[in-house]
Amino acid sequence: MEILVASTVAVLTAGGVYLLLRLRTFPIILGLALLSYAVNVFLFASGRLAIDQSPILSKYGDASYSDPLPQALVLTAIVISFGMTAVLVMIGLGAYLESETDRIDIEDEDTREEGQP
Repeated sequence: MEILVASTVAVLTAGGVYLLLRLRTFPIILGLALLSYAVNVFLFASGRLAIDQSPILSKYGDASYSDPLPQALVLTAIVISFGMTAVLVMIGLGAYLESETDRIDIEDEDTREEGQP
């Protein structure tokens, strides 16, 4: 089970980094979303993956329980990443409507040819 979760985190992280290196707005937003999913899976897995166990301590002294703190952290991270994605989509849409392209070109003034704006 741990190998599956670790490989899922690795694939999500690799896909997120790959998409972050693209020169278009939409793949960058998807890459950030994939990275946030990878962090969520990592946080959720840090709470000891347990099947059919309660998230609280029982009064009978049962030592097997699932830690509720990572679950709360993941829920909070999902809400934050949704808000962040919505803001990035609006910024990207505004930039697209202003420049009529979604390419991200970072060009220094020194490398511009003379006569080019």
